[in-house]
Amino acid sequence: MTLKKSVLLAAAMLSVSSVAAHAAGTLEATKERGHVLCGVSPSSAGFAYADDQGKVQGLDADICRAVSAAVFADGDKVEFIPTNTNTRFQALQSGEIDILSRQTTHTFSRDNSLGLNFGPIVFYDGQGVMVPKDLGVESAYDLDGAAVCILPGTTTQQNLSDFFRTNNISFESVVFENTDEWRNAFFSGRCDVLTSDRSDLASTKAVANDPSAYVVLPETISKEPLGPVVRHDDDQWLDILTWSVYALIFAEENGITQANVDEMLNSENPEIQRFLGTTGELGKQLGLNDDWAYQIIKSVGNYGEIFNRHLGPDTPLGLSRAQNKLHTDGGLLYSPPFR
Repeated sequence: MTLKKSVLLAAAMLSVSSVAAHAAGTLEATKERGHVLCGVSPSSAGFAYADDQGKVQGLDADICRAVSAAVFADGDKVEFIPTNTNTRFQALQSGEIDILSRQTTHTFSRDNSLGLNFGPIVFYDGQGVMVPKDLGVESAYDLDGAAVCILPGTTTQQNLSDFFRTNNISFESVVFENTDEWRNAFFSGRCDVLTSDRSDLASTKAVANDPSAYVVLPETISKEPLGPVVRHDDDQWLDILTWSVYALIFAEENGITQANVDEMLNSENPEIQRFLGTTGELGKQLGLNDDWAYQIIKSVGNYGEIFNRHLGPDTPLGLSRAQNKLHTDGGLLYSPPFR
């Protein structure tokens, strides 16, 4: 057999295997494999990054840990697979990953043309621009003629083009294939401006040799609702992802934390009883054990705990909750009822 035929045969076998796994259902395939395949950013401070022990940490990573805890009663049964902006959707479509949890903006086109489904929004964001402080620029409206570092396969280029065109500002796009090239090009002065989601700019600024040398300009030029993604045609897996995210929010709404979740098993609140699985059979409706939500909070805590651990004021990013507060505090986070 020729090398070309061997490659084609291997590709065909992989495709058949992926189709078979999809047909069997992602939950069943995941249980058989023994862990969740989670597509994340190669390195994004606060969202998905390796700590000093090599363990992947961050908000996006903990979303996958929540699903792992729901399925396996163990938040660490996850294999984290780095994906770049060009290949992240293909990795999910092909079955290489079960969940894409990678600061991905929920848009009409992505939801309707890629064969994918978005789970709930886990971070409400917006696109911003960052410049070296010594550039002397105080507003995005002062960037006429600037060279802008951009990543392909993102919403940032169209957003920037729309903003600049609307305001009669010219710019030069300098496109890089991966995050490391994009970041390093900006730090080395190959372009004047770095543009991305404001949270991503905070992540990038945090890893600069001198974060004080850079400033994020005040304008927010787009809406960027970020959420995890799964494939179409597997409603059960989408439901598991969706309600795992809502479990994080519901727990914060009701004061259930990683530290007190065992105590809350004795709550007299009927909805908390159903949520933690001490009464009712909500888990069975997802194909999970009835204590699935308890296992999530025991493993990763509630949404507020995750945010503060990776993104909050006491972290290098130093982000405020802003619109990512609970609805009761003036934010946008809200869980449907568990009944």
